[in-house]
Amino acid sequence: MTCLLRRFHPNIRLVKIQIMAKRPSSDMAGFREEFSKAKHIVVLTGAGVSAESGVPTFRGAGGYWRKWQAQQLASPEAFTDNPSLVWEFYHYRREVMASKHPNPAHIAIAECEKRLKSQNRRVVIVTQNIDGLHKRAGSEDIIELHGNLFKTRCLKCGEIAVNNDSPICEALRGKGAPEPDAPDGKIPEDQLPRCKKTDCSGLLRPQVVWFGENLDPKVLDKSFSELENCDLCLVVGTSSVVYPAAMFAPQVASRGVTVAEFNIEDTVSTGVFKYHFQGPAGENLPIALA
Repeated sequence: MTCLLRRFHPNIRLVKIQIMAKRPSSDMAGFREEFSKAKHIVVLTGAGVSAESGVPTFRGAGGYWRKWQAQQLASPEAFTDNPSLVWEFYHYRREVMASKHPNPAHIAIAECEKRLKSQNRRVVIVTQNIDGLHKRAGSEDIIELHGNLFKTRCLKCGEIAVNNDSPICEALRGKGAPEPDAPDGKIPEDQLPRCKKTDCSGLLRPQVVWFGENLDPKVLDKSFSELENCDLCLVVGTSSVVYPAAMFAPQVASRGVTVAEFNIEDTVSTGVFKYHFQGPAGENLPIALA
């Protein structure tokens, strides 16, 4: 992945020099005029858009599951040391999603994609989220940078499969309580989620990108291709601090393509973009994409 990132670094330096040179516009009419002419739109989404649906982010103050933050459990080392605990954490996250639904931002993006498709115009989502809410909202052209909560990968045969079982295995039923004093399930490894392929039964892990792991090069290449060919980019609900996604929109802006940011607050990249619409994405995106 290092060589893929290098091609972005020179432009990122040039972009950073321009940050705060002037305040981005909040002219919705001006944005909508550009939106009406765009043929290839990329929408970059992050945890903020899912937070508006009540999805826990496990970041910042209070972002704990029991006594751990996500980065302490979302790693290959944590899974090797205690697969039962890690699966409890992901089981909890999967079960939480049963009570969460796409919000107006997800729906606005999905409806926009469907409408523009009939006009031979493309809307592509590149998301850092793993919750599947974009697909549930009706979006089809989705690139999931960090994987998906509802996919698994077998550590024995390598098969990646969609898995919407609830619970994902019987031993996890009723487990995963997030309270600090909740006891660990200490589930034996042979009772954790196992591969369903005949003659395999290998241990499954969530098909998500953990801390310390590289993004799939094919997923990265596809993302880069979409970004290099888009003529409008939207940044929705992302703090613009997690790499490599944090450099995507500044790189697009550096080649003169309009980037519009929809976020509840400024980010480190706000000054690079042409537009910034402050406030909940669920309020601003339906207007912007109507």
